[in-house]
Amino acid sequence: MKIALIQQHASQNKRENTERAVGAYRRAASEGAQLICFAELAFEPFYPQKRAEGDVTHLAETIPGAITDIFTKLAKQYGVVTILNLFEKENGLTYDTSPVIDADGSLLGKTRMMHIPDYEYFHEKTYYTTGNTGAPVYDTAVGKIGVAICYDRHYPEYMRALAVAGAELVIIPQAGAAGEWPDGLYEAEMQVAAFQNGYFTALCNRVGTEDKLDFSGESFVCSPEGVVLARAASGKDEILLCDIDLDFVKHSHARRLFMEDRRPELYANWLSK
Repeated sequence: MKIALIQQHASQNKRENTERAVGAYRRAASEGAQLICFAELAFEPFYPQKRAEGDVTHLAETIPGAITDIFTKLAKQYGVVTILNLFEKENGLTYDTSPVIDADGSLLGKTRMMHIPDYEYFHEKTYYTTGNTGAPVYDTAVGKIGVAICYDRHYPEYMRALAVAGAELVIIPQAGAAGEWPDGLYEAEMQVAAFQNGYFTALCNRVGTEDKLDFSGESFVCSPEGVVLARAASGKDEILLCDIDLDFVKHSHARRLFMEDRRPELYANWLSK
């Protein structure tokens, strides 16, 4: 299967960003991508650089809504599984949400970010409600796909939950700034998650200089062996294409050994503390 991670900059103009994304989507599909995903808040500025003041629901949109309508049509046209990330509003609350669209254009569901950070230039608690969707795995036309939105990737419990639910590939839409993490740790964390859980990981990062942050790009794909298979450039828009074989998942160390030897009855009390 060929996957495409679209890392692109975002201006203040949401319509312009969306049109650029549609162009990139069409190019990726024309090059054989069977799954296409975008970075965190790919179609709009990264709002949490500044603390929210007052009601921010006017910045968010519903799912289904204008953006998902565009990409469900594209998914059906090209026969491509599609993973977005949007600032969602529902019943007066707002979330950081990834809709998952199947290759026939159907909206399979949505994953909301479960763990919400708040530190300098990432004031996300002032924008997002804690997610309530759990850790779903979607049975798509190309395989079983899980989503870990940005900060969620730091929680081994969440990453393991996706494996237990049968994920073969975990997509990570991210807004990661240059120099935010120690050198090498950025990729190593997802290499370890892939190896320990026996699935592919594909992190799609935003790129470009905004008000307070310089987003690094450097999107990448890891195999269940923990090997980086492909890596995008730093600091520029790019479509990262990578061929992966999901059949390899069942032959991984985690699926042959680690998962079988788990002792979940011993972990329950520890994880609840």
